[in-house]
Amino acid sequence: MISSLGFNSAEHIEKLRQSKSGIKPCDDALLYPTPFQASIIDESRLNEMKYEIDSADSYTKLEQLHILSIKDCVSQVNIDVTSGRTLFVFSTTKGNIDLLAENYTGGINVKRAYLHEMAKVVSKYFGNPVNPVVVSNACISGVLAVNMAKDFIEADLYDNVIVTGGDLAAEFTISGFQSFKAISETHCKPYDIVRDGITIGEACSTIFLSKNPNGSTILIAGGGSSNDANHISGPSRTGDGLMMACEKAMNEAKIESSNIDFISAHGTATVYNDEMESKAFNWLGIQNVPLNSFKGYWGHTLGAAGIIEIAASAHSMQNNELYKSAGFEKIGTPEPLNVIDSYQKKKVDVVLKTASGFGGCNAATILVKG
Repeated sequence: MISSLGFNSAEHIEKLRQSKSGIKPCDDALLYPTPFQASIIDESRLNEMKYEIDSADSYTKLEQLHILSIKDCVSQVNIDVTSGRTLFVFSTTKGNIDLLAENYTGGINVKRAYLHEMAKVVSKYFGNPVNPVVVSNACISGVLAVNMAKDFIEADLYDNVIVTGGDLAAEFTISGFQSFKAISETHCKPYDIVRDGITIGEACSTIFLSKNPNGSTILIAGGGSSNDANHISGPSRTGDGLMMACEKAMNEAKIESSNIDFISAHGTATVYNDEMESKAFNWLGIQNVPLNSFKGYWGHTLGAAGIIEIAASAHSMQNNELYKSAGFEKIGTPEPLNVIDSYQKKKVDVVLKTASGFGGCNAATILVKG
């Protein structure tokens, strides 16, 4: 896990336990002409760590983040990344979008702005012979990528899948969300009564899935997706699309709503998203299940969101602890939710992770402690 909270999972979990957010004021005029709140990766630390990468300057910032995240992940498992039975899956919404900025002065070929080109460059670094898969479906990309990886393994196409997600806080992204008037002027407040928009974040995170897990494991037990086709950017007002995705995931996992211990929700802190989620979770009868949004810690990280939030949820399960939903103070959704307002120790065996995005897309996955 790489974000404003640190460069490995241990640093992130310690910050989550302390309810310390990485969101800060940003006055980088190259990103946006006026100051705004954002979650930005420490550039000086990246410059120190990139020397772990061979020929580091021949890679973009996002490619460096992917390589560092993947290296950290695979160092903890015993696999051959050069095997034809190992697949790389990339989750991103914009990839090397910074290469297209008018102020870009680097020497890297603009061709790498194509998502598949970025994926090939990173896969080649690790000597993997398989053509990588890129999942780019708005903000559900990360959850969808994990569900796809599970399907690839269950179909016996691969023994191991490395799923990595990443996106940057770039001028294009920030200007786009500002045009929707969707960015909060302050720290985002998922599910809060005064929430007024998202906080942009940048991150990269990697998850390893295998058909031959060893030791303590978290199982991806079921997944589902849907599209309510409500609006180019706005979610369904009723929550029916998200409800359908959750039902698919729960049915595949053979999990009843009463079995769910924790919901890692999308929680962007926009008025409509959080409102829609509250309706969906009440439709499902899980409104009393402890719930949080991790976006109050590292912002909305777009294509990385599903990956880094699943990773944090897996640590929550392994450690039997729940992390506060940062930025939340008073419930402001039309339907009740059990938003976590403080760190707590609790047995966590089953997690529902959800995501929703532009175009009416929704995705859900069920994590079960093995």
